[in-house]
Amino acid sequence: MENVLGLVALAAGLIIGLGAIGACIGIGIMGSKYLEASARQPELMNALQTKMFLLAGLIDAAFLIGVGIAMMFAFANPFQLV
Repeated sequence: MENVLGLVALAAGLIIGLGAIGACIGIGIMGSKYLEASARQPELMNALQTKMFLLAGLIDAAFLIGVGIAMMFAFANPFQLV
């Protein structure tokens, strides 16, 4: 029983950690491309900014869904042996 709980805790940590790393890298790359594009064509800055914030929200939403799944595994453990 303790072995299963330990593996579930390890899996939850990996889900949260890798999701956070992926979201940070994605937002960093997107931000750098936004700055590059707005430097090349300043007249498109407002349209690009709107799209950048929309994508940032979608990237964060995907990460938070992963956090929710990890919390479900941690607290409502579906793998618990009775």
